[in-house]
Amino acid sequence: MELPSADTPLYDHALPALEQWLGELGCQQDRQGRHRWYWQGNGWQAELRLEVEVLAVRYEPTTGGSSTERSFQYSLSRADVEAAIFAGP
Repeated sequence: MELPSADTPLYDHALPALEQWLGELGCQQDRQGRHRWYWQGNGWQAELRLEVEVLAVRYEPTTGGSSTERSFQYSLSRADVEAAIFAGP
């Protein structure tokens, strides 16, 4: 499936396109909670949740410490969300 351009808001992506995008970024989909995805970064890991109103992200440091949670509106472009999520907590 061809993804819409990176400047397209997330709400203009079909669910299979969002799933493809997350997979291409190296995220792993939860087998039981299909709306939940995981990504491992350098020094931190993230849980991404495709919720009704937002894409929610919880960052956990891999060396201990407290978690950070952020949410991104689906009206943001895919490029902006990608840059914000993978910049880290």
